[in-house]
Amino acid sequence: MQKNNSLPKWFKGSCYTHGDTVRNPFSGDEYELTGPELSMYDFIIGSQLVMEVKPKMITPQAVKDFQKGLDWFRTKNAKAYMVLLD
Repeated sequence: MQKNNSLPKWFKGSCYTHGDTVRNPFSGDEYELTGPELSMYDFIIGSQLVMEVKPKMITPQAVKDFQKGLDWFRTKNAKAYMVLLD
């Protein structure tokens, strides 16, 4: 059964129509993501990178959107979240 994985209205990132396999860089485990899941995953990883490399760019809204992205991903695909982001 396919879950409804449409992206939330607040999401302003790239919206992919096709998914892909993503590898956890630490464990090497892989997970197949849908287009919307991959869109959110890229947003989360990109946000982490910006927060690490350019901490002066961190705003309260950026932190809020990052947390909302994690919450969305965890809700839509808990198994993928555990493999790729936990």
